[in-house]
Amino acid sequence: MDSFILITILLLLTAFAYRLGRRQVLRTAGGNRRSLHSLPGYYGAYVALFCGLPALLIVGLWLAFEPQIVESILVGGLPAAAQALPAGELNLLINDIRNIATGNISSRAPDTAVLTAADRYNELRGISFAAMAVVGLAAAIGGLAVGRRRIKPNLRARPMVEGTVHWLLVIASIIAVLTTVGIVLSLLFESIRFFDIVSPFEFLFGLNWSPQTALREDQVGGSGSFGAVPIFAGPLLITIIAMAVAVPIGLLSAIYMAEYASPAMRSVVKPLLEILAGIPTVVYGFFAALTIGPALRGFGEQLGIGVASESALAAGLVMGVMIIPFVSSLSDDVINAVPQSLRDGAYALGATPSETVRQVVLPAALHGIVGAVLLAVSRAIGETMIVVMAAGLAANLTANPFEAVTTVTVQIVTLLVGDQEFDSAKTLAAFALGLVLFLVTLALNIVALMVVRRYREEYD
Repeated sequence: MDSFILITILLLLTAFAYRLGRRQVLRTAGGNRRSLHSLPGYYGAYVALFCGLPALLIVGLWLAFEPQIVESILVGGLPAAAQALPAGELNLLINDIRNIATGNISSRAPDTAVLTAADRYNELRGISFAAMAVVGLAAAIGGLAVGRRRIKPNLRARPMVEGTVHWLLVIASIIAVLTTVGIVLSLLFESIRFFDIVSPFEFLFGLNWSPQTALREDQVGGSGSFGAVPIFAGPLLITIIAMAVAVPIGLLSAIYMAEYASPAMRSVVKPLLEILAGIPTVVYGFFAALTIGPALRGFGEQLGIGVASESALAAGLVMGVMIIPFVSSLSDDVINAVPQSLRDGAYALGATPSETVRQVVLPAALHGIVGAVLLAVSRAIGETMIVVMAAGLAANLTANPFEAVTTVTVQIVTLLVGDQEFDSAKTLAAFALGLVLFLVTLALNIVALMVVRRYREEYD
């Protein structure tokens, strides 16, 4: 919270610098805007950049490197016996010190040395925050003074501000690209380690998934069984059910809003439909587990059909409802992009509104609709919370929607829960599953883009 207050103060100072710079250049020019090289707003932005940019950069770097520096100083002050502990035990000790310092529960009864270290940790953090606040505020005030002193009517403020913003955007783009590359490389390297332990053929085509380490060597897979076909079959089944719900309802609702609904009705229905997209997925999971699942089981009992409490059907139905606004919104935008001249031409030839929609509008918007469906499929494949709460954790290789199944994302969560050592096949399997999921969603997105580009029609 202290850091949040400091950043808020710096942002308020930046806003003040903007107004101050804008007012000063107008006063210097005697209120004559024609004598300025740039618009007054650029002079205000010039002073604001001098004030806010260095200060926020200092605070960001400080917050990034502060934990490592504080922990290194803290470890240097521990007794020699504690410093000689193995890396894992030393990290656990530091976590306990941090938990005690912040008022959380530690994994052991604290002794005098740990309590002293916790007090020292709070002291170091207090000193660090005070130093960060002083340096950040000094940089902001100093930048404000420098920027204000440089303000003159003939200052080329616009190219300077736009050049700075340009480089900020370039840096942000580079960070985004490097983050993506880092994620892919981390998945790739850890997956290579996994495939050094488990055969890729067994992983991709095996029919038995049991990653837990066996207690006895005569159990199935003494070192675990990592056939991932059941893990891949689960999301396929759930996605088919979800698309069977989302595509017809989403597409028909898009057609209604674009072609039949009055402006007043559209202004009410479209926001109500898109509210579904704002509901957290965990709420959908509760709804599936507490309402849809028991309702399907009761309905199945009346028909003499065995339906599990956690089933692919329950998860797929609720996931389909969640994806409806995704399909509807994208399809609605594509349908509205079809030129009105095509509709008018169809009406002039005697076509009814329904015939115009079927034979003119939908064929013209087909590329966008297909792209929306493919993007919705990739969204469904990556869903986690609904599947965890409604479909279960059982890795069953089945096409029966009434049975419990699991998905790739659920297994990744399961494998990485708790304290894990990242040198066992069980933990590394999560990275292999993540790599496969990444490649599948990437392929779907590429296919969607190819469809859109291949069948896109341009109108004058």
